Amino acid sequence: MADPLSAILDATPAQRLATGFVFTEGPLWHPDGFFYFVDVRASMLYRLTPGAAPEVDREKTGGGNGTTFDLQGRLVLCEGDNRRVTRRDADGRFEVLMDRFEGKRLNRPNDVVCRSDGSIYFTDPGLRVPMAEREVPHAGVYRIAPDGAVSLVADFEYPNGLAFSPDERRLYVANTRWAQYIHLLELDGHGQMVRRRIFADMSSDETDGVPDGMKVDVEGRVYCTGPGGTWVFAPDGTRLGIIRTPEVPANLAFGGPDLRTLFLTARTSVYAMRVKVPGQPHPWYEKRRARA
Repeated sequence: MADPLSAILDATPAQRLATGFVFTEGPLWHPDGFFYFVDVRASMLYRLTPGAAPEVDREKTGGGNGTTFDLQGRLVLCEGDNRRVTRRDADGRFEVLMDRFEGKRLNRPNDVVCRSDGSIYFTDPGLRVPMAEREVPHAGVYRIAPDGAVSLVADFEYPNGLAFSPDERRLYVANTRWAQYIHLLELDGHGQMVRRRIFADMSSDETDGVPDGMKVDVEGRVYCTGPGGTWVFAPDGTRLGIIRTPEVPANLAFGGPDLRTLFLTARTSVYAMRVKVPGQPHPWYEKRRARA
């Protein structure tokens, strides 16, 4: 029986692009031809052009983790240690998009995505914040509307990576700790949850890795880093297999001009491998292409 992953993976194994970091995360492709990624524990933001050495983009990121763009192509960053979500303006300074909910400080913003209507969704787990320092009583998925209004979409045990289905009617959210599931949130036309269910169970006997970063390809497959590697699921939740790499990744992003390069941030290194099916484009990519 043919390996289901053979339909989406090129035969070439993952290539290590750079190494020597503490814990890599937050990969994001820029159409100008480079990837952003962070070293969470060193609080560094890097740029990496394939074939070149990484360049420091920003130091002292405040535990910078998940990244995305808004619809104007401005970088959005979850600053976990600083307990806030920020955006880089044209002058290079980072402004605060959200650091409080109902007057209380966020826990530790982790990962972030942008919807085609311009709204920003991010996860805010709480278990790594000492009890005495927690102000928000839940670990949530939040939405920042285009007009700046904020809302709690759903609460979780430990929400981590998140990604939209190609039609944006589904929001997938990885739960990282004891219940290692991918949750599926069905959204209404205003981007709010109408119902939720378990999409996939990622429980495993493998000890290295937890459900973490997540992306979706143009055909609706869900890629989620987890125990032992990157788990790939069909749109109906059927597990297709696990992509193995020399180090277990925490996050991933599709990139390259054809969005067929899978860029993986894995512990001390970053890797790239070619796939046959493109990743779902960021909505800013589409707007940028339309203006070109």
